[in-house]
This record gives sequence, structure tokens and C-alpha cells, in this order.
Amino acid sequence: MQPTQYFVVVTKREKRACKHCEEGGVTAAPVPERIIEKSLVSDRVVIDTVVAKYSDHLPLYRQSVILQREAGVEIGRATLDGWVMRVGELLIPIVGVMRRELLGGSYIQADEIPIDVQLHDGRGQNHQAYLWQYSRPGGGVVFDFRLGRGREGPKEFLGLFEGILQTDGYAAYESVGGSKSVHAGCWSHSRRKFFDAVKLNPDDAVSTCIVKRIDELFGIDALARAEKLDHAARHVLRLERAQPLVEIIRGEVEAARDASLPSSALGKAANYTLSQWQKLTRFLEHPELELSNNLAENSMRPVALGRKNWIHVGSQQAGPKVAAILSIVETCRRLKIPVRAYLAAVLPGIADVSIQRLAGLTPAAWAARQQ
Repeated sequence: MQPTQYFVVVTKREKRACKHCEEGGVTAAPVPERIIEKSLVSDRVVIDTVVAKYSDHLPLYRQSVILQREAGVEIGRATLDGWVMRVGELLIPIVGVMRRELLGGSYIQADEIPIDVQLHDGRGQNHQAYLWQYSRPGGGVVFDFRLGRGREGPKEFLGLFEGILQTDGYAAYESVGGSKSVHAGCWSHSRRKFFDAVKLNPDDAVSTCIVKRIDELFGIDALARAEKLDHAARHVLRLERAQPLVEIIRGEVEAARDASLPSSALGKAANYTLSQWQKLTRFLEHPELELSNNLAENSMRPVALGRKNWIHVGSQQAGPKVAAILSIVETCRRLKIPVRAYLAAVLPGIADVSIQRLAGLTPAAWAARQQ
């Protein structure tokens, strides 16, 4: 198999002048739109670098070594980083549009993940920052970079959002959004705590039973998906089958709480579930609400895998740019859009695009035009 080949592309621009109207001067063909103006690197190489790092999790120093070894092309890591940061900077306005569209909807799932960042403050240690992920099932994903894990992150991002916010039990999500917002919980997190109790004690019949009950709950939604029911039809099925099952689960959880030590794995699982009970049962009131926050968690897996390879974000200023790239890469993955094709279509000349046209450049809008 032939390795990727690198070659020089020469662009010749024809110049013309009129002998009879010398005051018009010399006219040349316009310069092709590029991602990085006046750069010697092609758009394809820039896009390949971004995709290799944030989709294939290949850090820049490895890419630099591979280029040298396979193609004899010597490009330093700092140069590659400059390309990546420029792409992130160009994508920030598009992600801003995606954020406004997300907040204009009725349902958001949120989660957060730690990520190291270099602050260059002389301590010689990385700072633990966070990427907060906000998304809608079947829709786009927006990552928000923050230096901390405090409530100010979701509070500022969500603003006066008035829809459904689904999260785990982390307290920072409390009292965010508008006055009409609804906070929903995640059954997967509750199940996980009981499953942890089973792992500690495989003979724990109570925890095992509750895990099976929650699995039955998920099985009802699985049936709805298999039968391709819309939200309204799924809601009818939930009221018929899930509602009585939820009451059984509550009774078993309350009995488990009363019969176990608060500090035991079972006691902690029961107390967590009952403290979240109102949020966990919101799905019986809102047809579009999913049982779990798993889609949001799944969006974090590429970040978790990537950070093992590229280790940290290079600076606080780079954080929002990295978040913008990850937002686009993960949205393209969710919507099954070829990320290379999307970036190649959108990035060249985007710096000169008016704000009014940005709404037509989001991954969802671009995909709709392709169809």
C-alpha cells in the first residue's frame, strides 16, 4: 500500500490589463478561499491534522514524527498547533449558533468531564479544568470549557433556559435555568449504584432484584424503539407498563433503605435514588424525556480517550477553541456526517462570512442541504 503522498501545488493567477484604459490598472483572478490565508499548507492537510487529533486521538507530536518518517516532510509541533488553534477560532461562531439553537429547544442533557490545562503560572503543574457537555438526543452537541466545576458554569451557559434539563445528581445543576425549567434525573446513575452494591456482594439479593427491576424499566423503552413508536405512543406505553413498575421499585428501594446501614453500598444506593425520586419520575410527565443521560455520557467517551493521548490543553486561551472543535467533531459523529467533508465545505473563507449566514453552516444545516 502506498503511503500518503505530499506534493507542491502551484496556483497560477492570470493577470490582464487593457491598453486602451490604462487607468484601470492590472486585474488578476481572485485568490481561492483558504482556511489559513497566505499559508503554504493546503486545506486538506490542515483538516487531516485536526481530525487526526480530535477524532482519531493522535497527538500533534506523533503526527509530526509520522510526517517526517513516512513523507520526509518536516513540520514542527508548534506549526501544527497553530493550524489547529486557527480552526478552533474559526469554528467558535458556528458553535455559538448551535448553542443558541440548543437553548431555543425544549430538552437538554448535560454532563461534565475533567480535563487538564496548562496555566503557565510558574507552578509547573497542570490545572484541572472541565468540559461541560450540553446536547439534545438526535441533535447537536456543544462543549463549554470552564476552569472549574462550580455552578457558575451551567448557570451562565443555560441562562434562562425554560425546558427540560436532564443530568446526574451533581449539585451544581440545581437552581440553574429559568423559572419554568424542569430538572430530570437519570435512571442509569441510580442503577449503577445498585449494580456497584452487587459487585461488592454478589449474594446481595435485594440489590440484584432492584437492578433487574430497573432493567425491566429500560426494557419498556427498548420495546418502544423496536416498534418505532413516536413520543406520544411511547408515553401511552409508559403509563400502562412503566408507571406501576416505578411504584414497585420505590417500595423495594424504601425497604432496602430501612433494612440497611446508611454507609453501606446498598444504603447509599437507596438514599441516592430516593433523593432523586421526583427527578427520576419526570419521564412519566414528559413524553420526550429519555430514561437516562447515557447519550450525554457517550459524548464524553471520545474526550476521555483523547486526553489519554494528547494529555492536556496547552493554555486557558486554547480551551474554548478545543471545545469548539470537539463540539463539531462530536456533532458530526452523532448526525453521521463525514467530518472531513463538512470541514472542507465550511472552513475556507468562513472568516469573511456574515453573522446572518452562520446559521446555514452548522453541521445539521449543512447535512440538510446535502440531502
